[in-house]
Amino acid sequence: MGRIIAIANQKGGVGKTTTSTNLSSCLAELGKKVLLIDIDPQGNATSGVGVDKNNLENTVYEMIIGECELNDCLLSNVIDNLDLLPSNVNLSGAEIDLIGVESREFILKKQIDVVKDNYDFIIIDCPPSLNMLTVNAMTTADTILVPIQCEYYALEGLSQLIHTINLVKERLNPELEIEGVVFTMYDARTNLSLEVVENVKANLKQTVYKTIIPRNIRLAEAPSHGLPINLYDSKSAGAESYRLLAEEVANRGLEEE
Repeated sequence: MGRIIAIANQKGGVGKTTTSTNLSSCLAELGKKVLLIDIDPQGNATSGVGVDKNNLENTVYEMIIGECELNDCLLSNVIDNLDLLPSNVNLSGAEIDLIGVESREFILKKQIDVVKDNYDFIIIDCPPSLNMLTVNAMTTADTILVPIQCEYYALEGLSQLIHTINLVKERLNPELEIEGVVFTMYDARTNLSLEVVENVKANLKQTVYKTIIPRNIRLAEAPSHGLPINLYDSKSAGAESYRLLAEEVANRGLEEE
């Protein structure tokens, strides 16, 4: 039975896609069978694992609007143990296409329910907004992992995200929980990064992952090469951090069983 984790924060630039691709790849490296679902119209998670997002016949978009089945757009083994449901700019039209569609909040869930037992982990990369795509991710997911950038406005918008999660839990997915918070872009040279971490821990009644993802040049370079960090520079600080995060995520599943 696969654990489904949506990676969400409506604030852009907090490391959602970086976390989605690298966590997925590091879980796959641990021998877990992983499905990465890209439901961000920017398609950065798709290109981040080396898939040309502009030359795809079928994507998550065609699946969501009913033009194809899941198997028609599933790309197997884009990396060892890692399958991908890709996306591209077409997905930006989904919001309008879904107006008036019955049970539109559950379209992704219906498709994923069929295959979730084939995977140990399903990771969903959400768009930087609280729209119908994000709601679909939240009705599909068991938990939400929230990346928070170590900067002054880190907590801004977080209460809105938590409010949305609680609404979805109340009305659409009673099983939904917050997996926890992971800090990204941590700069050990600044007091601010440390203050943000302490501030969030003090103010947020959420699980905070021990692993903190540093600001790292290699981590920033990797997507332009279409490689997750553990394949691009296996010994970099970024790769080590995402490996530690993958172990934490994997072990949390075991603790709960």
